[in-house]
Amino acid sequence: MNFGNRLKTLRIKKKLTQQQLADLLGLTKSVISAYENGLRYPAYDVLIKISRIFKVSTDFLLGVEIKREIDTSGLTDEQVEALIVLIDTIRNNN
Repeated sequence: MNFGNRLKTLRIKKKLTQQQLADLLGLTKSVISAYENGLRYPAYDVLIKISRIFKVSTDFLLGVEIKREIDTSGLTDEQVEALIVLIDTIRNNN
């Protein structure tokens, strides 16, 4: 999956329109469309802003890193630990 597809997938998953994402980034809707269609790539500072909005690494956005980090903000330590146990259990069953 390329950058444009990743961006579009993340944007849709977060239920943002191209215009809403553009507003968050201080860009125009046409720039977001160009990113998603592979016609343009963001500058480094915009790439970092995008990674923060979607809580993913820049490596993930660029396709260097396949795995995605899980946002555990707002969870208690016990809930985070339960997730870790669940993930380990799933890995061990594969």
